[in-house]
Amino acid sequence: GINAEYGALHHHTSPLHNSPRQQLFTSMSQPSQQSNADAGEQEEEVMSGPKVVEALQQFGISAQDCEKLKAAGLFTLEAVAYTPKKSLIAIKGISEQKADRILAETHKIVPLGFVTATEVHNLRSELVCITTGSTQLDTLLGGGIETGSITELFGEFRTGKSQICHTLAVTCQLPSNMGGGEGKCMYIDTEGGFRPVRLLQVAERLGLDGEEVLQNVAYARAYNADHQNALLVQASALMSQSRFALLIVDSCTNLYRTDFSGRGELSARQAHLGKFLRVLQRLADEFGIAVVITNQVMSSPVLCVD
Repeated sequence: GINAEYGALHHHTSPLHNSPRQQLFTSMSQPSQQSNADAGEQEEEVMSGPKVVEALQQFGISAQDCEKLKAAGLFTLEAVAYTPKKSLIAIKGISEQKADRILAETHKIVPLGFVTATEVHNLRSELVCITTGSTQLDTLLGGGIETGSITELFGEFRTGKSQICHTLAVTCQLPSNMGGGEGKCMYIDTEGGFRPVRLLQVAERLGLDGEEVLQNVAYARAYNADHQNALLVQASALMSQSRFALLIVDSCTNLYRTDFSGRGELSARQAHLGKFLRVLQRLADEFGIAVVITNQVMSSPVLCVD
């Protein structure tokens, strides 16, 4: 699983405040003494972020039902709101009547209707881009890796995809005025290519504390396609507890090439992969994180992932 200790919930969608260059996010705790203004700002920040699923208890949903939702990987009201009714009914102990009530109460809190283009424009103007460490690449990407969306890095073997991922795992921890996301990184590795020493090298180049940088990266090795999907449930749990800026999957389709072989399993593979990508997008929407996946280009049409 993903091994790390994380602190209090912070929002991910509003503009990120500036902080000193050396201030990273190992503890994620606030100073013990705060002014009333700081405390009010912190309360507003928490209120405007993802709302934990336990909030449904205020509207008559039992604590047991909230635990059932969490066991299914739904840790926030946003996650519940984005979930189809049939998926809720599939959760053990959630009847159709309960599902209707849960969705009705959730939709009162999480708006899913139409908004004006002005509101959309204002929200997009607040999006944070995470620097890749390369000015030229940032320019090509329109400022860097955009939060709230999925970015795919694809290319042949040994073309630098994993190196960019290692760099992003560090730069996402930088203050926003330095091109960072002011949050932690979650790294799902399917190929065994993760090397902490690379993070230390990038941290040294940026003048950051290497130990703090490593503490702010939650790492998990995925061993099969089902495990890769299951890790997203743990990811959602951790993101509901602490502030993350980036989720990396390196690589997204490697395990699918071995778990689903030949054209006979193409339909099952695409359905499984489609579900995985849908959950990734849900996490990006739910927590405002940037999602980066890598993919390898192959010449054989039988082995090709696309």
